[in-house]
Amino acid sequence: MLTIGELASYAGVTVRAVRHYHAEGLLAEPERDRSGYRRYGADAVIELIRIRTLARAGVPLSRVRELLRADREGFAAAVDDIDARLRAEILRLQHHREQIARLAAGDGLVLPPEVVGYLERLRELGVDERIVRAERDGWIPLAAHAPERVPAWIARKTDQIRDPRFADFYRTLSSVLDRDDDPRLEELADGLASYITGLAEEKGDAYVDDVDVEPTMAGLMDALAFDTVPQARRLIELLRGRGWSGWTRLARVEGDTGPR
Repeated sequence: MLTIGELASYAGVTVRAVRHYHAEGLLAEPERDRSGYRRYGADAVIELIRIRTLARAGVPLSRVRELLRADREGFAAAVDDIDARLRAEILRLQHHREQIARLAAGDGLVLPPEVVGYLERLRELGVDERIVRAERDGWIPLAAHAPERVPAWIARKTDQIRDPRFADFYRTLSSVLDRDDDPRLEELADGLASYITGLAEEKGDAYVDDVDVEPTMAGLMDALAFDTVPQARRLIELLRGRGWSGWTRLARVEGDTGPR
């Protein structure tokens, strides 16, 4: 006959667990010796190992009792049901892990994956983090306001960034962020105005301004960009003198035919 400590040791559980299984009615109460101590037989070891195995597999204790008493078919059906529940729980936990990963990534907490991918592409191109942050801050209200339109907008932005000239504009702007009067801003405005005008001549003004963002939203996005990248405001002023206005929404300045 075994003491409760020996039983627990042979089954690989704690004495406290044995007592808990007794309290739950999973493990039958054994006979007691003259001193009132529990004494267990070999069958209790087997039963306790079965309980431990089911419990460690994630089976609720309320179901353990059912499984211990079930016949072969009932046991198989119950295991299938528990397996389905565990798979659903795994999917739920995987979803939580994805959310935590997005939280750790920062950008992905409030932005759809395609926008996060676009921001990562900017970083890969060597764009200054301040400009990436300005882009991100603009996308946050935009995605919240009109999530169904994000795929079309991001597809267009992705096409633009594939153009080496457009990517160079980002890199050049990155290089002048620490000087408000950097002469390269003038060169950047010249090149950007020429690029925009070429697109308008090739594909029409509607292609240049097809973002279709309401003026109030465009103003909010512009403000976010200018707060993060003050040089962007100066660049827009220079662009106006070269035939174009706007940051989030580009428009040809009336009476002007192009860059100077």
